[in-house]
This record gives sequence, structure tokens and C-alpha cells, in this order.
Amino acid sequence: MILERLIDLPQWVKERFPKDNHFSVKRNGQWENVSTDEFIENSELLSLALIKKGINSGDKIATVSNNRPEWNFADMAILQLGAIHVPIYPTISRDDFLHILSHSETRILFVSSEDHYNNAREIISSADLKIEIYTFDEVEGARNWKELLNEGREFRSPESLAFLKHSRDIVHKDDVATIIYTSGTTGTPKGVMLSHWNIISNFSGDREFTVIKEGDRSISFLPLCHVLERTGNYMFQYYGASIHYAESIDTISDDIKYVKPHFFITVPRLLEKIYDRINATAKNLPLHKKIIFYWALKVGLKFSYERNEQFLYSLKLKIARKLVFSKWQEALGGNVRFIVSGGAPLQERLERVFRAAGMNVQNGYGLTETSPIIAANRYLPPAFRFGSVGTVASNVTVKVAEDGEILVKGPNVMKGYYKEPELTAEAFDDEGWFRTGDIGKFEDGKYLVITDRKKELLKTSGGKYVAPQVIENKFKESDFIEQIMVVGEGMKYISAIIVPNFTFLHNWCAIKKLNYSSNEKLIRMKTVVKRFQDEIDRFNENFGQVEKIKKFMLTSIEWTPGNSYLSPTLKLKRNVLQNFYKKEILTMYK
Repeated sequence: MILERLIDLPQWVKERFPKDNHFSVKRNGQWENVSTDEFIENSELLSLALIKKGINSGDKIATVSNNRPEWNFADMAILQLGAIHVPIYPTISRDDFLHILSHSETRILFVSSEDHYNNAREIISSADLKIEIYTFDEVEGARNWKELLNEGREFRSPESLAFLKHSRDIVHKDDVATIIYTSGTTGTPKGVMLSHWNIISNFSGDREFTVIKEGDRSISFLPLCHVLERTGNYMFQYYGASIHYAESIDTISDDIKYVKPHFFITVPRLLEKIYDRINATAKNLPLHKKIIFYWALKVGLKFSYERNEQFLYSLKLKIARKLVFSKWQEALGGNVRFIVSGGAPLQERLERVFRAAGMNVQNGYGLTETSPIIAANRYLPPAFRFGSVGTVASNVTVKVAEDGEILVKGPNVMKGYYKEPELTAEAFDDEGWFRTGDIGKFEDGKYLVITDRKKELLKTSGGKYVAPQVIENKFKESDFIEQIMVVGEGMKYISAIIVPNFTFLHNWCAIKKLNYSSNEKLIRMKTVVKRFQDEIDRFNENFGQVEKIKKFMLTSIEWTPGNSYLSPTLKLKRNVLQNFYKKEILTMYK
């Protein structure tokens, strides 16, 4: 049997590796298991209830939810009817939320919590949309998803089951399964239409991508509306792993220690935070342990597979793993074999140090429009290279255009943008190649390296192009820098807006015995500005003259998805930031 439709995934698991902990979820501090049979049963009951409500093939049903088994029940129930699942980020703006609901013509909305319910009800009422809302949590005054389970039980009969079977039978692998609205770093979100086969071909077509075994455990904390987490969610089930949904990002450390996962999916920003937290902890160690820690870190940052074959380095690495890196493993449960990283550029130093610690970070590349994987570093060489996004997936074809843009063909490429035929046409060239908008190159003919977004390349007044992401990624290696955005389009030189790592900066100020009453006053202190200038000068040595940061400003405002300065996938919203800091940017060029 070849899996071609997402709706066949539960039965695929049942026939090969049924389990009592198909899904696990932590609620109110306690872990609950959901079996494969319960998954199938609840999905069927929800499908029957949706049939009773008149949901037909092509209808849209949306979800705004944290990660939980109910998301999967709803997902499968929707897809079994040939309907279309529209997952929505809980953190998006009110305007984007309203746009998605109205543009997709959503008929039913599932939300997880009371906050999500109140927000959705207010937006739907204000726009006079006819959308039924059901909650996963018990919310006073709201209809709960379990009401639909009961309706499904009451409606279940030979006739309704026959109708459901017919609905399932006519679902084709090339039918649209989901419309995922892009996070919208620029402009209004676009609805990416992905079919069943778009997604399945992306996780089943290249076994080298993964070393998942039956019985493995994953932990899930990236939003399931994120295309990488969603595709991974299907993939983990496909290969026989169980999925554990963390209670929240605040409890992730405890949840990981309990689950002891073999792998998980993350974005570079979270890996950076893990690394920074480990570094911050080391600063409080006794002197002898601190010396050992930084020696081990130095060994890890030099990790390479060629170097590992050298006797002296191998010995140092073995000692570093025993004395220091084993503690990193313990902090992540002790079983982590690999970590999938995607969604944004990953610092090479993080790849090296985590691999030195025995946790193979697999840096990948893709877009929502490509379901998402285009290329990825495999578990080990030769299909792996530091600083690259690895080799192209076996069923995907990539070429680099004359202007450096990466072009893609393959079964994973979207069907188009919903209700946007002109935008869809613009996304493809005359030969049917999908335009990724990313600039890249091949090294040694097979390792793909991404240098920047085509639209984000800066052109100075001297006509030189600058790739801001490369510069930003390097500067974020500084302990003093939490976030940075490079600016300078049409100017003589480039500048930067910097969000300090205030935890590290406060510790530094304590050592220097500097007094301050607020972060706003702290970043204006001459001693602090001078220290950041020293850091700028140090990292500028890595770049050519046109790429050096000449001026900078510090800001005390944290950039998050909540204040709309980052996308839900933690990418910089450059247009929003440039507009907000317009006066400060102009000041840097006076």
C-alpha cells in the first residue's frame, strides 16, 4: 500500500504499529494518552456530525488552537469529507484573522481556549460573519467539540456511515487538503493551497531525511499551523513514532525531561535561546567548572567530521562530551538523536556545537508553497555539510536562475494561491518553475546554500548589493545581541537596529557596577554604547567594506509576534520595523 491521501494515515498506523500513546498531551500538569483506535473513532464521529451540519466537499473549516490531539481529530474529520482545513496562527493580528476567515469563506471554526473564543467571537460579530464556533476547552457559554462527538454518535447509522464512506472514497490525492495562509512578513497573507499528495510526497519520498523508528518519541511545541510542524506531525505518525504535545512553551523544559524525546522540530530562534540559556547558566558555575565548560564549548565550536577523525581532537571531544555535553543531553531528556531546524537561517556555530554534543541538528530549507521541504541536511555526511541546507530532496528538482534565484519543480509544489490567479501566475516562470524568492547557490554541485531573500537584498547608493541575513546571523553570535536588523537601502553605507540581550547586559553591568533605573536609560549610557561599538567593530572584521555596519542604534523594545515586529514563524517583519524606526534610521544617515 502506498499512502497517497492524508485521510488514510490513521489506518496506515493501525495496520503497522498501533499504539496506546499515538498522541499524548499534558493538561493541568498531567499527561494523557490517546490510542490509535481513539484517534480513528473520534475523527469518524466528528465527520458524521459535520455531515449532519451540511458540510460538503470544498467547504472550509478553520482552527485556532494550541497543539493537542483534538487538532488532529478535527483535521482528519474535515479531510475525510473532502472539506478543506484552514489552520490559523493564534498570534496573528485582528485584521489578518478577519481577512483569513472572510477570504477563505470559513463555515465552522474550532478554537482551543476561552481567550481564543472571546477574540474570535468579537471579530466574527463585528464583521457579521456566519461562522459557528466550537471550543476544545470547556468555556462557559460556548459550544464544545464534545457536543459534536455526541451528535455524531446519535447520527451514526448504516446510512450515515455509507455516506461517509462515499465521501472518503471520492477524495483524490490531488484534491486541496488545506489552505495555509502565509505569515505575511510583507502585505496581506496569501492562501497557499496544498493537496494531500503535495504534503505526503514531501515526507514519504526521501527516507534518508529521517532515522525515525517505531516506538520513538517526539515532542511537539511549534504551532501545528506551521507547515513544517504539520508535515512533521504526519511524518512522525507515518514512521511509527508517538507524538507528545507540550503543555506550553513555558513548561517545555520540564515536558522534555519527562518525555525524553528522540527528536523534535524547532526554529533557529529557539535553538539560539537554548544555547544562550546554557551559556548564561555557565557564568554562575564555580571557577574550575567554568573553565572546563568554556574549554568544551571551544572544542564543540571546532567540530567537523573530518576533524573528528583526528586522534587528538577525538580525544578532546570524548572528554568534552563526558564532562559537559552529557549535561546538555540530560537537559533535553537524554535521548535526542536529531533536531529538525527550519523556517529561517541557522547559525553554523549552532549546528557545530549541537552535533558535537551528540544531537544532530538537521538544517533544512523550504516554503509553505513547497509543503515545505526543498532541501535538508541528512543525519550524517556525505548528505550533510555545515553552512548549507544540505542536498535537494530526491523527488524535487532545483535550479539556480541567472540572477541567483532558486527555482523549484516537484510534487510538493502548491496548487496555487486561493482566489489569486494573478499572484499564482507570477509565482511561476514560463517553464513552470516555482520562484522561491530566495537567492542561493550550489557548492560542489549538490550542497544548496541560501544567501538571502531576493526582495530583502539591499542596494547601496554605490550600486553594491548586500545580503542582510548573512550579516544579521553573524552578529547574533554576540552574547550582547538578542535581535538585529540591517538597513541601508539606497544609502552610502549600512546601519543596524539592535535589541540587546538584556539578561546578559544586566549581568555585565553588575560586574562593571553600573547603575540604571530602566532599560531605556541603560541603552543611552556612554559606557554601554561604547561596549556595543566594540562588539560591532569585532564582528565587522568578518565582512568586506561594503558589508560593514557603520552606525547602529539600540532599542529597548523586544520584537515579538505579539507586537507584530516578527512573523508567527519569528522572521523579521522588515517593512513594519523600518516604518516604526523611520526617524531613528534617518538620524543614522544625517
